[in-house]
Amino acid sequence: MADHSPAFLRLVAEAKAVIREIHAGELPAILEQQPHARLIDVREREEYLAGHVRGAEWLGKGIIERDIETRHPDTSQPLYLYCGGGFRSALAAENLQKMGYRNVCSVDGGWRALREILPSEPD
Repeated sequence: MADHSPAFLRLVAEAKAVIREIHAGELPAILEQQPHARLIDVREREEYLAGHVRGAEWLGKGIIERDIETRHPDTSQPLYLYCGGGFRSALAAENLQKMGYRNVCSVDGGWRALREILPSEPD
């Protein structure tokens, strides 16, 4: 795992204090119970193309705030965000909450954990 700067880690900790978060191991059951939920990969496009959870939609951290309302106008739709480990998805989830999304959740463990428990694919 990459070394993260103290300022970045503080920012992530602040986001995690105000968002909902689940562990990656909980996600398969949640997706089965909520068939209308969407799984969104917020990693860089190159990371997504190298491999992602089957069925996950790509909306990278750099564009999610710009494009979310067009792709998912229902602010009550369950949205589960993941990145490599759970830091970028926490930051994105915080921003979506600020935009009025009421059912957004970050997946702790991210791609590193999800690829072991859910089917994956390259694009």
